[in-house]
Amino acid sequence: MKNNKDRDAKILAIETSCDETAAAVVIGGRVIISNIIYSQIEIHREFGGVVPEIASRNHIAKIDEVVSAALAAANLDITEIDAVAATAGPGLIGALLVGLSFGKALAYAAGLPIIGVNHIEGHICSNYLENPDFAPPFVCLVVSGGHTHLIYVKDYGEYEVLGKTRDDAAGEAFDKVARSLGLNYPGGVEIDKLAKHGNQTAVNFPRAWLEATSLDFSFSGLKSAVLNYLNSAKMSEQEIVPADVAASFQKALVDVLVEKSISACKLKNAAKLAVAGGVGANSFLRKALTEKCEENKIILNIPSPIFCTDNAAMIASCGYFSYIRGKFDNLNLNAYPNLAGF
Repeated sequence: MKNNKDRDAKILAIETSCDETAAAVVIGGRVIISNIIYSQIEIHREFGGVVPEIASRNHIAKIDEVVSAALAAANLDITEIDAVAATAGPGLIGALLVGLSFGKALAYAAGLPIIGVNHIEGHICSNYLENPDFAPPFVCLVVSGGHTHLIYVKDYGEYEVLGKTRDDAAGEAFDKVARSLGLNYPGGVEIDKLAKHGNQTAVNFPRAWLEATSLDFSFSGLKSAVLNYLNSAKMSEQEIVPADVAASFQKALVDVLVEKSISACKLKNAAKLAVAGGVGANSFLRKALTEKCEENKIILNIPSPIFCTDNAAMIASCGYFSYIRGKFDNLNLNAYPNLAGF
């Protein structure tokens, strides 16, 4: 960190990687002074999932309004901002281009540096927003619709991947099982609600532990087991209790997430575990991790549900830690739907 001005740097961030148009202003990577989110859930619900072209068009319609609202809520003018951060990937290419292009244009017009942010790194940084004392090193469980990773955060911006999914991500499995049960989009939220009324031991769905020392994940077998169970029950005219199926599926998936997260902490001798990504809002996962971390004397940090799902405050936090390292991009920065790095 260069000086006190860096410590109090104000980052305006834009997030449009999927179906939320979001903008936020964060000071010093941790203090949120505005966080505006326009959600398209109702628009995409009738299709049972996000339609990329529709998402892009709605981002275009809302981006100026959302960014202006973020600045107004922060009671700041663009001239009082120190840098603009925008998600560069991974995500839907059309959606990403809307936010990134707007961010680059805004930065250029205001004479500000532009910072491209990895969306997954942004999720990790969501852990810094509500807990001023939470800092590396720690293990982070990243669980979202497209990613399931265990990452060792050595320092700000320094990461070691310990394990990742070999097929379906946890959030993807939630959505596909929800669809098979006839639940509304977004599926993960609906599974969480329904499972509260079910018996989690009603169906013995498989847990994929893989090799003895592996911290990788695999959820395609679990997803297939649920589909096979439902098809078999229908063919034999057996009663299907959706709440029991949801609860049993959720228990099988969460068991693996929790056990491997604790194993990762033990491997790295880490005293802290963090969670990032939309599945982190799942109430059963939060409860199971809390209990297991208390049992193993591991400090657990899980962001509030609003900061588990896509938001721009986490992008601003991540952008801040790039800002203080002098890590900027130029106006040739492009969007990358499969941005590597994790």
